[in-house]
Amino acid sequence: MASGFFWYELMTTDVAGAEAFYKNVVGWTSEPFAGMDYTIFSAGERAVAGLMLLPEEAKAMGTPPCWMGYIHARDVDAATAGVKKAGGAVYREPADIPDVGRFSVVADPQGAAFMLMSPMGPDQPPVPRMTPGHVGWHELYAGDYKSAFDFYAGQYGWTKVREFDMGEMGIYLIFASDGEEGIGGIMTKPPQVPAPAWQFYFNVTNIQAGAKRITDNGGKITFGPMEVPDGSWVVNAQDPQGAHFALLAAKP
Repeated sequence: MASGFFWYELMTTDVAGAEAFYKNVVGWTSEPFAGMDYTIFSAGERAVAGLMLLPEEAKAMGTPPCWMGYIHARDVDAATAGVKKAGGAVYREPADIPDVGRFSVVADPQGAAFMLMSPMGPDQPPVPRMTPGHVGWHELYAGDYKSAFDFYAGQYGWTKVREFDMGEMGIYLIFASDGEEGIGGIMTKPPQVPAPAWQFYFNVTNIQAGAKRITDNGGKITFGPMEVPDGSWVVNAQDPQGAHFALLAAKP
């Protein structure tokens, strides 16, 4: 059975500033998570992402403010061992979060970091991919797109939907998890991207309005807005603390 991303987390240097920024830009609501220094972002009644202060150990490793994604794992210990066996790195060995689940922090063999988690409680039903406030696309800037896809396909059962030739920018491989519809893409990173990394696209209803909210609230647009081959629109950006993210909309 395939396993895909199901939770997203922003680690930042200014929790209050980031909270205000994403509420204004994406339209999320927020509330503290009981018993932890952790904030939950929600779209409507559905929790979508978490927000926390960048840990000191991450700062010591030179980690900047960043978004991280959690991939669902039935057995976190086995999945973590699988990453290591396949040539990836383990940054934090499996550990329990009381009343939440068991998790680890890992990276694929090319260095793109992500989390693994076996959550407690019932599975949440899926929502349509373009639902406002949810993550509509997952994009990996890889050292080499082919071998990166092979890693995720081997570990999590992801499948290739198709490849798209972007000319000078190379090949864009669209992948799926638990279904035929693509949920993300993998490409060999351009030279200006310093290291392999995941980027997540948050759905909004209008890309031009979303782009204006980014700059009005102190963020910086790094690419776009532009139309992509499926007819939707994207804009890539950094929040005021420097974390990379993107917006996705069906309309310009």
